Amino acid sequence: MSTEQSRSAREAQPAPGALLLCRAEPDSVAPVARLLREDMLLAPAGEGWSVLVPEGRPWQEGGEPVDRVLSGWALALAVGAPWPALALWWDTERAGYSLASGFRRPVGYEWLANGTPAGVDEAMHTFAARLGLDPVLDEQSLDELTRPDPASDARARLRGLLAVLQRAGVHLPDGLAPGDSAERLRAAAREHAHVRPTEGAARSATNGSPTAPRPASTRPCTPSPPASASTRCSTSSPSTN
Repeated sequence: MSTEQSRSAREAQPAPGALLLCRAEPDSVAPVARLLREDMLLAPAGEGWSVLVPEGRPWQEGGEPVDRVLSGWALALAVGAPWPALALWWDTERAGYSLASGFRRPVGYEWLANGTPAGVDEAMHTFAARLGLDPVLDEQSLDELTRPDPASDARARLRGLLAVLQRAGVHLPDGLAPGDSAERLRAAAREHAHVRPTEGAARSATNGSPTAPRPASTRPCTPSPPASASTRCSTSSPSTN
């Protein structure tokens, strides 16, 4: 394979990346986001929603799994706050989400890179209930994301999830698309007039490196899937209230 072909193949692979959606206005999110000890960009993401675009050092330089980092961040944002935090993440093998709300265990779902569902339906129902989504229209759309669809890869599954959330008021700024790298996402976010940095207030005072808080349990909670599925959880089923 030529050098040019190798470069094209690498670019075609989805780079690890993530977005954090918070059901609150940016002014409410900003002071909490600083506690994550990660440089992020903050922007409005629809009425009553904000989006955080992380720099991504924990998985780019620290070798930490992006799903574990994002689950921890979502939980850290939501604990003690009157609004939920939704982490959307992806890497070369999988993609998924983790929803944290108060002190309840996060609920999450995953897809393999080719779009194969790797979770269980109950997680989607818990997700819809916690966000107050329509129990008929929205849950039907979410159920479709749990069914096999050879035409939809993991990136398309996340776009489908965002399409459902649009009915709840989520509107990501132009250019913020699941599947892009952290670098590309941040470049797109900077193009918007209302974006602002969280000022990385929380870099370590000793060595200047970002060290996000690690709650005791950061894995999304879903009912135990079949052994072949990649979704993991420390309990058998999520709470639905």
